[in-house]
Amino acid sequence: MSDESAAGGQDQGLESIVVCPKRKKRKKKKGDADRKPIPRYHVVLWNDDDHTFEYVIRMLKDLFGHPETLGFAMAQAVHLAGRCTVLTTTKEHAEFKRDQIHAYGPDPDVAECTGSMWATVEPADD
Repeated sequence: MSDESAAGGQDQGLESIVVCPKRKKRKKKKGDADRKPIPRYHVVLWNDDDHTFEYVIRMLKDLFGHPETLGFAMAQAVHLAGRCTVLTTTKEHAEFKRDQIHAYGPDPDVAECTGSMWATVEPADD
């Protein structure tokens, strides 16, 4: 993600910053011991130099319903850490959201931008 005014360098390591609110645990009911939990998956947004903070914030609001403050925090996390978990959900839903990111289109504010941002789906280690 490009941002000439952003301070600090970029860490290209594989550490991901999770900025999403934690999900609430539901109370256990009778018979829950027999159920296996549904596996959870992260939608991970990856940094690049072709998209502005404004694009990332707008995309996260349009696709995930994240408020601008959370979108900005996630954009900053992507910029600084190289990646950020933007959603944790079921596998099918995570794949759908990843595909929506891939189809979102180029950043209209960057003439050299030719496509969408990159995202992946990874198993959550809860």
